[in-house]
Amino acid sequence: MNALDPTPRTGHLTVDDLKTTVDNGDITTVLLAVPTMLGQLKGKRLDAPRFLKTIKGGAEMCAYVLATDVDMEALDGFELTGWEQGFGDVHIIPDLGTIRRLPYMPGTVLIHADALHRSGLPIDVAPRTMLRTQIGRLKDLGLDVKVGLESEFMLYRGTAQQAHAAGYRALEPVAPHNLDYALDHPMALTDFLDDLENVLRDAGTPVEAVKTEGAPGQIEVTFPYGEALAACDAYTVYQHAARHLAERHAMVPTFMAAPQSEVGSGLHLHLSLSREGRNAFAIPQEGDLPETMQEAIAGLLSGLPHLAPLWAPNVNSYKRFRPRSFAPTHFTWGRDNRGCAIRVTGHGDGAHLEVRLPGADANPYLGLAASLAAIHHGLTERPEFPPETTDDAYQVDDGLPVPADLVKALADFRSSKLALDAFGPAVVRHYAYAARHEIRWHLHRVTDTERERGFLRA
Repeated sequence: MNALDPTPRTGHLTVDDLKTTVDNGDITTVLLAVPTMLGQLKGKRLDAPRFLKTIKGGAEMCAYVLATDVDMEALDGFELTGWEQGFGDVHIIPDLGTIRRLPYMPGTVLIHADALHRSGLPIDVAPRTMLRTQIGRLKDLGLDVKVGLESEFMLYRGTAQQAHAAGYRALEPVAPHNLDYALDHPMALTDFLDDLENVLRDAGTPVEAVKTEGAPGQIEVTFPYGEALAACDAYTVYQHAARHLAERHAMVPTFMAAPQSEVGSGLHLHLSLSREGRNAFAIPQEGDLPETMQEAIAGLLSGLPHLAPLWAPNVNSYKRFRPRSFAPTHFTWGRDNRGCAIRVTGHGDGAHLEVRLPGADANPYLGLAASLAAIHHGLTERPEFPPETTDDAYQVDDGLPVPADLVKALADFRSSKLALDAFGPAVVRHYAYAARHEIRWHLHRVTDTERERGFLRA
């Protein structure tokens, strides 16, 4: 900003800032967006001057954006909407604390919004609402949530259109081999990472660190610790930016959990609880884990097995859980043990938990909501605190296995008292129906791998 134009040129804007930038023609378009069940932003491009005139009224959007699959198919069977209800609209009300410039889309701001029924009540199956509910339940216990997200994704050469035309086969990663922790990247990859870091910084979503990972073409982006809802909002901006920038660099990213055989990408949730401003997970030097952390771990390990469709929502999600893959295969915990589902990490006042179960395809709002619901269960019901895994987490005998597939995960979710108590019957039915649809979609489809394995051998 300068003396003549005091409005921020980057990052977050206030409502007054937005009015000023619209009046001077700097901002012409508002993207009003809600996160879907899959965590992607859906919404409308609105004329900025007109938006300011109707800002309190928000907009309307077909309710099916919160009740559909990855293909945006108009599915029947959801209680929220369907052919019996005529696929009516819901109200989309802007969260005016989330106005931010998108430097990779000049003249444009993005505003996250909440979905409301016509009665004005929040839609309970909307991901932002679900996360707010779980934050509120912990707030009632006197605890605040802090979160840092760590994202992995794969980056391939060629545009999305080219990848689609090739049937997503024979894709070439942007790096030819393992570049884990490397600082000498191919020039094209360096240029992409520079652009990604710059636009996220200018969008008010700065990264903490970026590194290349173990699989060729795999990238990890770590974000600073902060408020839970804001962290998830920022994550959706990051995915939106990554896709836009990759296209400009003739590259294509994927956030699949298992984009190819023997490769898995995660979305790790780093979280802690604070009480009256002090970290309730702080570990004294050479001391035992604090009681609150022990209860949280016990809750996560006993609760998350029943909430898997919220943190592993797709058939592909479960192909990531392989031995020695850095993705957990059992519900275990350990200190600085990356083979465990729950990793105790950090030191002293910076100690926190890392939930390593969600894959890159997870919706951050839902994965975090499930984790907080499980922690609430641990704090209130106090399940038994399991022993620490101190060696190879892939060789344990007593840890509950991660669900083998979405079918098993759905069975546990539908019958879970914890899920019903934490989210309510309507939410459980909604996400159970989505999981059933995902299973049915895959059930009778023949894959390339099946043909490859059986075409000449059957």
